Amino acid sequence: MKNAQKGFTLIELMIVVAIIGILAAIALPAYQDYTKRAHVSEGLSLAGAAKMAVTEYYADKGSWPADNAAAGLAADPEDIHGNAVTSVEVADGIITITYNQKITGDETKVATLILTPTVDTDVTKQGSITWSCSGDKSGDLDVKYRPATCRP
Repeated sequence: MKNAQKGFTLIELMIVVAIIGILAAIALPAYQDYTKRAHVSEGLSLAGAAKMAVTEYYADKGSWPADNAAAGLAADPEDIHGNAVTSVEVADGIITITYNQKITGDETKVATLILTPTVDTDVTKQGSITWSCSGDKSGDLDVKYRPATCRP
């Protein structure tokens, strides 16, 4: 009586390795994009307190705060930082989030996201503030990493 084959042949093992390699080649770039988008979201979370401070300042004084200290935030913008965020700065109501090399991939470049407040003049929304966001002029923050509301 013949013994049945036990184990896998070399060809079968090579096919499995090739399939795993193809899956990894597809998954790694998608994962890198995902992590960069998560870092951008971190900046928006840190800017949430600044948005509230700017809104409260405008509601109280009728004008935009000149800087972080006027808005009631840490005077030095670099004191508001995170894993991928180097600073959150307020200047005349406009909030600028600056990211480090975890977004750009280059230590010499920074990327920024700019949040701009606008007072709604519609009678039904009287006095409400809407926020629009855009990337910096240098384009270091790729559009695909921005949240959907920040894309052109």
